[in-house]
Amino acid sequence: MARHPNGSETDRPAAELSAAVAPSLLREMNQRLLLDLLFTGGPATRPDLARAAGLSQPTVIAALDDLERAGLALSSGSPAKPLGRPAKVYEADARAGSVAGIDIGRDWLHLSVTDLAGRDLADLDVRNSAKTAAGLVELAAHSLAELTDKAGIRPDEVTHTVIGSPGVLDPRRGSVRYAANLPGWHRAGLAHALTEKLGPSLSIDNDANLAALAELNYGAARGVRDFVYVTVGTGVGIGLVLDGRVYRGFTGAAGEIGYLPLGSDGAGPRGTLPARGMLEEAVAADAIVRNAKASGMSGSLTAKTVFAAARSGDQRALAAVAIEGSRLAQLIASIAAFLDPELIVMGGGVGQNLDLLKPEISASLATLTPMRPTLISGQLGRDAVVRGAIARGVVLAREAVFTARLA
Repeated sequence: MARHPNGSETDRPAAELSAAVAPSLLREMNQRLLLDLLFTGGPATRPDLARAAGLSQPTVIAALDDLERAGLALSSGSPAKPLGRPAKVYEADARAGSVAGIDIGRDWLHLSVTDLAGRDLADLDVRNSAKTAAGLVELAAHSLAELTDKAGIRPDEVTHTVIGSPGVLDPRRGSVRYAANLPGWHRAGLAHALTEKLGPSLSIDNDANLAALAELNYGAARGVRDFVYVTVGTGVGIGLVLDGRVYRGFTGAAGEIGYLPLGSDGAGPRGTLPARGMLEEAVAADAIVRNAKASGMSGSLTAKTVFAAARSGDQRALAAVAIEGSRLAQLIASIAAFLDPELIVMGGGVGQNLDLLKPEISASLATLTPMRPTLISGQLGRDAVVRGAIARGVVLAREAVFTARLA
């Protein structure tokens, strides 16, 4: 008889489960199903839930009673009926837990905390003044405490926190790889330091993946099964959604397109490995500033001020934007050839200026490929990463609360 390493026998085939175990698993499945329906569909009566779940009325009544006793569901009066006894209305208790999302960028931290339904309790923007990884961990912890205080809850009352960051978490070293724009973020033990300061129920995910998840759930890609989210800002990355799910690759590095050998005349000296990839060096925000200065612009420039000048008709700024568009066209052509997505969503501080970039992208694509992918701007702007963090955190927090109270 196979046993679990902790001595339990719960990993036996279903056919060997005892009569006492099988009904309890079925009861738990029914509870999860009904709680999910209440979260996704909103308040409902028992007959409504029975029809939606395909369960009998007695089964629904028993499961709802369990959810109510556990503090996961609430019942109230019912819709007015002309005749007969009013039916009880149930809803998920979104106050049973809370979720925090933190978008860590080179210049800013964007934070949000919500209930289990994803409804905002508070938001906070904090300038990233940290010079080291340790300083950034402290800043994130301090900002989360300020955020929860603003929301009227304690930091330890957050059920789950999701951090969106450039790069890819290496679970063996507890570090984040490929995050060249965050000094020291690659050091071993970073994940442990974050959990010590922010709490043990914490996830770290790639920012482009979270932004793609947000556009899938709330933004420009709702209802689309296959699309690519391209973020261009201080860094460059893509989030891949294939068959309705975020695709991360074997090591989690799918989408680290900053390292594509595009946008430059060639590689660096042999034997050297650049901190930033060739494409990122060629198209990230600082490249736009370099191109603008090469076109004759001067003063304290940022990518934002260059795009603003281009909108006002400044020919030097328009020249810099045209260079950016032609280089992005190489990336778009590559994505179209490899993935043939239904949609490419552009985001990030640079990518959200698609109205200015698109003419040159289209003109360059005409010389590169016969493919004509559909390009649109993301709808969520700078909130995309933190909204994606909340979307992922809500799923994890609901599961944690359910497990703690019922499973």
